[in-house]
Amino acid sequence: MDTLRCMQAFAAVADHGSFARAAEQLQVSAVMVGKYIQQLERHLGTALLQRNTRRQRLTEAGAAYLAGCRQVLEQVQQAEASVAGLQLQPRGLLRVSAPSTWGSCVLAPALASLLQAQPLLNIELDLSNRTVDLIEDGFDAAIRVGPLPSRELVARPLPPYAMSLCASPAYLQRRGTPQLPSDLAAHDCLGHLAWRGGHGWQLASGEPVDWEPRARLSSNDGQALRQAALAGAGLVLQPTALLGEDIAAGRLVSVLEAYLPVPRPMHLIYLPDRRPRPRLQCFVDFLVERFPVAPETWSGSAEPRSASAQRGAA
Repeated sequence: MDTLRCMQAFAAVADHGSFARAAEQLQVSAVMVGKYIQQLERHLGTALLQRNTRRQRLTEAGAAYLAGCRQVLEQVQQAEASVAGLQLQPRGLLRVSAPSTWGSCVLAPALASLLQAQPLLNIELDLSNRTVDLIEDGFDAAIRVGPLPSRELVARPLPPYAMSLCASPAYLQRRGTPQLPSDLAAHDCLGHLAWRGGHGWQLASGEPVDWEPRARLSSNDGQALRQAALAGAGLVLQPTALLGEDIAAGRLVSVLEAYLPVPRPMHLIYLPDRRPRPRLQCFVDFLVERFPVAPETWSGSAEPRSASAQRGAA
């Protein structure tokens, strides 16, 4: 016996005064309502309704049982409403992977407003330039820089990942401003250790700039290279996300802009899922709104899976 369904039928009959009206509310036949009442009375071992061809009324047992039914049905409705609320309101932990520089300089500050708007949402932001596997590594979403070679994931475009080449005004006054990539041979260039074993900078001139053996300062941290450049140690090539504010404020001066690397595509990726995932959806909506791109760059479909982040972007 479906006790809950029988209780719903009994309460509907008591409320509407007839099997026919109760059947309309429950969207079943009047005969089915009668069967629910009979099952309930057999289960309880007592009559709940006194009825004839014209009307029915509650027995003493029926009146007592109806009060309990209403409490149970109300509790069920409250429980269902609470579950529905959980499904609709973003809450719980969202794990996100992002490139170190863009994640720390751009994404982390932006997340403050999202967390303020969603008080039940927690975010774990993992900053690394390694390519994570969303399933194996347990991430809900990731930011990827570079081409996406497969179509297993949903990919939403973000503004391209651009690079800047610059130095402090004091350094340029002391050593001069390079006009061509070949001029870099006479300059102090700050190297990232991720470039070790290859050409230092891949500029858009078409020819790699192989100054690496002459780098006087190298580091595995882009922020360290930025600080060295601000202090006048040399020229630095790092993501615009890291250097943009210094360039805008005049603390660093951009050089060789015509030869900068072509900005690389950047995407927010996540697994396709037909189930509602409010905490992921609110994150996706937030990033798409906060970092808009031209409409023609978004196809609206699943796009290629990710590739490794831009070489040397720390």
